[in-house]
Amino acid sequence: MDPLLRLTAATRERTAAGLHRTLRPRPSVPRLLDLASNDYLGLSGDARVIEGAVEAVRTWGAGSTGSRLVTGTTELHTELEHRLAEFTGMPSALVFSSGYLANLGAVTALRPRVIVSDQGNHASLIDGCRLSRAAVAVFPHGDVAAADAALAGARDAIVVTDSVFSVDGDIAPLRELHQVVRRHGAILVIDEAHALGVVGPNGRGAAYAAGLAGQPDVVLTATLSKSLGAQGGVVLGAPEVVETLVDTARSFAFDTGLAPACAGAALAALDVLTEEPDRPERSRERARRLAGIARELGLETTSPAAAVVPVIIGDPHDAVRAAELCAEQGVRVGCFRPPSVPEGRACLRLAARADLTEADLTVACEALATVKADSRPYPAPNAGATRR
Repeated sequence: MDPLLRLTAATRERTAAGLHRTLRPRPSVPRLLDLASNDYLGLSGDARVIEGAVEAVRTWGAGSTGSRLVTGTTELHTELEHRLAEFTGMPSALVFSSGYLANLGAVTALRPRVIVSDQGNHASLIDGCRLSRAAVAVFPHGDVAAADAALAGARDAIVVTDSVFSVDGDIAPLRELHQVVRRHGAILVIDEAHALGVVGPNGRGAAYAAGLAGQPDVVLTATLSKSLGAQGGVVLGAPEVVETLVDTARSFAFDTGLAPACAGAALAALDVLTEEPDRPERSRERARRLAGIARELGLETTSPAAAVVPVIIGDPHDAVRAAELCAEQGVRVGCFRPPSVPEGRACLRLAARADLTEADLTVACEALATVKADSRPYPAPNAGATRR
């Protein structure tokens, strides 16, 4: 029997359910207006950020040459860690090669016996919970009372939550969760992936805005691949947390260090944020504008807390169709389907960049109007949308 038959059959089932994914390489010069990427501040193509990456390659080479514990830690890495800690108001930082690995490392290396996790958390936090071998209690999205109840009697517990949730774009009740965590002697782990660079004063993050920066029972994680336009991840917390990660985080110890180009680009992006502190607010303002456009057209959306704007479609086939219609109108949008979102909540995900122009918003409005007006049956998919 063909050993791949079961995989082929599973692919057919996913396709029939509207859940098949396809890689779609984008050209170096975009043909579509980008509302799909996480480049919230428009820095990935900024000349200053690119030069930061190039200069790092000239100085340190193309690769970091080994794990962080062997040869993969350069002076550039330690400078980046210092700058990230300073920017977010945290005591210390440790850079990983991706935000995903930073979350795995933070959740597992803290060695919790109990993890209390928000239902809407990103897959990397969910996978960290699974790898930790701890008892995991999932509480309804944003339900502080449920998190409090789940911590009752727990020892060595952590609560994990996104700050800005990656699809709905809402913000977690961080102050209230921290009060619960402190009352139970637990640790609060906050994933700032979609908040860093967008939320808070100068984009310093949701934890900073909530007054939690530097608290000993707060650990932050973040990615460098969204607002900072580079790549990599970071865990920020007390020195004891960083020491524990260096000693015990497998996703740190057994992974090649972040490439110098990415570290150099992230440092340059932090410089741009310092020089142009209005970028975070511009991104949030564009998000409010996009949500207002969708709402005026009669499409279901939310009130964005950061740069993420969902447009709820419901059925995954219909969501794919809507994304294809946007592409036909010259706009690339995200198309999120289960398991990235709950059943019946497939959506378009629009990302508001700080550099979107009035003309861009007009094009986005025309594309969403086409989605609202469409009543044609779902066709076979073709190129155009970013799907998840």
